[in-house]
Amino acid sequence: MADTSGIPTASEALARLDMPLTEAMLTQRAVRRVYPDPVDDAVVMKCIEMALHAPTGANGQNWEFIVVKDLAVKKKLAKRYRQAWTLYYQTVIRRVSKKDPSMAKTARAVQWQVDHFAEVPVLIVACLRLGAKEGRIPLVPMPHAALSGYFGSIYPSVQNLLLAARAMGLGASLITLPLWSVSSTRRTLGLPMSVTPCCVVPLGWPRGRYGPTTRRPVTEVMHFNTYGNRPWMGTGS
Repeated sequence: MADTSGIPTASEALARLDMPLTEAMLTQRAVRRVYPDPVDDAVVMKCIEMALHAPTGANGQNWEFIVVKDLAVKKKLAKRYRQAWTLYYQTVIRRVSKKDPSMAKTARAVQWQVDHFAEVPVLIVACLRLGAKEGRIPLVPMPHAALSGYFGSIYPSVQNLLLAARAMGLGASLITLPLWSVSSTRRTLGLPMSVTPCCVVPLGWPRGRYGPTTRRPVTEVMHFNTYGNRPWMGTGS
C-alpha cells in the first residue's frame, strides 16, 4: 500500500504559496501519477483564484472553470480520454517511443493517467465564454490571429493555476485529449453553446517528487529577428 502520510493539510498547502517564483518555475513538471486522496476545496479554490489574476484579451476575463469531483462525470471524461489516447498512441506515440526512451517514459505516465483517470480526485476543466451575441466559436475557419487570440485568453490563467498547484505541492498536468469530442463534453458538463472547453487540469497529491527539469539550452531555440539567424552559434549574420 502506498504511503500517503506526507499529504499536507489544507492549511499546510496554502502556507506553501510563498515559494519563490523561480523555484516553482524551474521545478514544475507534468505530474500525472497522483493519489486518489481528496483535495480540500479551499486548495482547489485557491488554485483557481490564482488563475484569475492572469491577463486576458481586451481584459475580457471570460474564463469559466468546471471543478469535477463526481465519479460518474469523471468516468464519462475518462472514456473519451481512453478513446483519444488509444488512437493517438497507435498512430504516433508507439512508433516514436521505440526510438526515444524519454517519449516511452512519458507514454507510460500518460497510460497510467488514462487507466486511473476516474480515480483522480479533482479535474478542472478550463473553459472560455463568448458573449451572448457571439455565441460559440463559428464553424467557418477563423483568421489565425483571431483564433490564437481567443485561446490565448485561457492558457496564461492555466499556467498560473499550474504554478499555484506546484507551490502547494499538488500534482497537476495540462491535457486536452479528454475533450476530443467537444459536443460530448458539452453534454457531460452541461455547458451552454457560448462556453467552450479548452483543456483539463487533473489535480491530486503526487506519487513521487518534484525536481529540476531537463530542457534544451536557450541558445538552441532562440533566433534573432528571423528564423535561423543565430550568430552566437555561427549561423546567420
